[in-house]
Amino acid sequence: MNLEIIAVGTELLLGDVVNTNAPWLSKELAALGMNVYRHTTVGDNMGRLQDAYREAFSRSDAVIVTGGLGPTADDITKEAAAECFGLDMQLHEESLATIEAFFTRIGHVMTENNIKQAVFPVGSKILDNPNGTAPGCIIEHGGKICIMLPGPPREMQGMYHRHIKAYLAAFSDGVLVSRTLKLVGIGESAMEEKVADILKSQTNPTVAPYATSRAGEVILRISAKAADKAKAREMMMPVADMLYQRLGEHIYGEDDDTLAEIIVNRMAAQGLTLACAESITGGAFAAAIINVPGASRVLQEAVVCYSNESKVARFGVSPQSLEKYGAVSAQVAKEMAEGAAKSANTDVAISFTGIAGPDGGTEAKPVGLCYIGLYHNGTCEVKEFRLFGDRQRIRDRAVAHGMNMLRKATHPPLDRA
Repeated sequence: MNLEIIAVGTELLLGDVVNTNAPWLSKELAALGMNVYRHTTVGDNMGRLQDAYREAFSRSDAVIVTGGLGPTADDITKEAAAECFGLDMQLHEESLATIEAFFTRIGHVMTENNIKQAVFPVGSKILDNPNGTAPGCIIEHGGKICIMLPGPPREMQGMYHRHIKAYLAAFSDGVLVSRTLKLVGIGESAMEEKVADILKSQTNPTVAPYATSRAGEVILRISAKAADKAKAREMMMPVADMLYQRLGEHIYGEDDDTLAEIIVNRMAAQGLTLACAESITGGAFAAAIINVPGASRVLQEAVVCYSNESKVARFGVSPQSLEKYGAVSAQVAKEMAEGAAKSANTDVAISFTGIAGPDGGTEAKPVGLCYIGLYHNGTCEVKEFRLFGDRQRIRDRAVAHGMNMLRKATHPPLDRA
């Protein structure tokens, strides 16, 4: 079945409210093996909403609409659908009684405009809403299906699980299962080049690179459509094997894994302790580690040593090194990491020093220059990075590179499960 999703509400177009319903529904529908071809957002305007309906139904078998089921005059989702299908509107007494009972229960008097929420296109299948006052409905007409759900995410999601999931499953010829490989230490272009032949030859399963909000990370998603989940997972295995063979050193986890979780859990399993000395990152690395439950098993100390004086006083960085090499240098990063390990008496320590910008760069040391030091097993490795982006992006990329250095130093590349 081919579907489209229409989100209704002028507040969405103005940017006052973020449309989280469409991506949430897309994930749920993909799991049912449904094809979602378009997302449309339209304001509370009868003409434009009717146009959106007509265009969607000219291409797709079914349309899911969210929003516009409220009691006010600009809530016109049902009315616009009725016009498109040539249907009259009719009061649904049972829904009206439920709405009246809701207001009685909370001690309010129901206003006249709430009756509007109990009026539906003739022939609709009514969907009760235990989380709000706006029922939804399904119209089946002329070989097309229109599913109307409330806009508030809690109400929409509850109604989907209560009514729509089982309803749509009857139209599905299989399930779609996805497996996400998460990579770090390689750019999207370089990753794609290594697996270009796999991307070009895909049919079922499919493989696609996806954007991620985490700087320094990229993801690949394998998806397979089959009669059941077990068969789909079996189909994905050979493809996953090939991807691990080519990209395994960069793959740190799958699906819901985070890089910080991988590091914390594996260091804890080895009984390793960690200290951080952060300048350019300003505590962002430690914050990511601390965000993992159980981080106290690993992280002993984290210090933001932004000034030269702090680097000297806190970690014993040599004033001569600062004078000769500068704060942003491999030598200072090395001394920071070694000093952090000594100060906290840890097995591992990591340091960050660099220029986040937008000012402060020179021809010799441009904005984005970053040195990361990693002390482990009695030795210290320092790497130089030339990062790009705005100030926040540079700092985020430094954190990602530091995480990757720590991951590689404390455990081998992840084996495929």
